[in-house]
Amino acid sequence: MNAILDEVDRAFLSEIEDGIPLVREPFRDIARRLGITPEEVLSRLMKLHESGVVRRFGVLIKPNNVGLPVNALVAWKVPENRVQEIGTFLSTFKEVTHCYSRKTIPGKWEYNLYIVLHAQERGIIEQLTRKFSEATAVNDYLILYSTKELKKTSITINTASASRISTNQHKPFKS
Repeated sequence: MNAILDEVDRAFLSEIEDGIPLVREPFRDIARRLGITPEEVLSRLMKLHESGVVRRFGVLIKPNNVGLPVNALVAWKVPENRVQEIGTFLSTFKEVTHCYSRKTIPGKWEYNLYIVLHAQERGIIEQLTRKFSEATAVNDYLILYSTKELKKTSITINTASASRISTNQHKPFKS
């Protein structure tokens, strides 16, 4: 759903995108900075959630800090007519944190369904992947383990605004 955001909505999203203060009345200071009441802050948050702009409001957990140091992207080569079925099935597992499909590049890259798993060790990821493979009868997959996290962030209202700006502001990488 494409919601139309007014200036206060954008300012509010900018205020909360990095988290809210852990105080008794976290929306009071935000409301003051926005020039609205705390009740209107909550009302706007509810409307943004109902419209699909805000998917959820909760904590962000770092897998490494809760004993899940291994993560992998599993790329699957799924028959096109089964992508939705298998994606929906894999999405039901709590171990799957991301699940999405992408177009293939015929002759170069035939994998079209991707999931992300986090675990205590590689063996668990391999065991889960075999279990998923057996359950779906899809045997063509690659497990791509992360070796180093270079950047991990969520989309923000500022990112969305920046994405509308010309990308040639960035200098090319030197090789």
